[in-house]
Amino acid sequence: MEREYLSVSGEHCTEKVIERSRFITTSAHAESEEEARAFISRVAKKYSDATHNCYAFIADSLGNLPRFSDDGEPSGTAGMPILEVIKNKKLYCTAVVVTRYFGGIKLGAGGLVRAYSGCAAENLQSARKLLFSPCVKLKYVTDYTLADAASRFFASRECNVLGTDYADAVTFTIAVKSSLAAEFDAAVTDRLNGKIKLISREQFIHGFEV
Repeated sequence: MEREYLSVSGEHCTEKVIERSRFITTSAHAESEEEARAFISRVAKKYSDATHNCYAFIADSLGNLPRFSDDGEPSGTAGMPILEVIKNKKLYCTAVVVTRYFGGIKLGAGGLVRAYSGCAAENLQSARKLLFSPCVKLKYVTDYTLADAASRFFASRECNVLGTDYADAVTFTIAVKSSLAAEFDAAVTDRLNGKIKLISREQFIHGFEV
């Protein structure tokens, strides 16, 4: 059974310098370990000349797929601190890579933990986040005379309009949380006096702004 979870949307990059070392932090939404590792590989390739590309991720919606790597930093000073930040922010399906270009000044174990966790925290704080929910994709068809009324109804409800197709009639594709779908369908039918037709419905996961 799918559940709601908070995650970052797309990729987000931040950068800072700590004691002459350059830290570049990149976060991304990843819905599987395969996706997370593909993202990490892309970042590591982009910064292949860096001293370290340390990472952590939770690649599912339940927290059962946590992974991390210190990538050559002293054990416990990079990957685990990054993972703890992801956990503390209650994010799932989220991967973070912190890239370090060594600047010549050693930070010590405590300094490294603070640097890697701080960079991860700042990046995730500023990243765009979505609430991913089990949803139903509903497709409705109505004629042109009721298109504006339908648009106003959708704008007033807790839903996302995924697309509007203007052909012989107007087709709206709507994302609604599964728990609200039955009431939503009854309400739109009532508002348009039965002159709107539901032509398909499909279960999926969709991200809503928070």
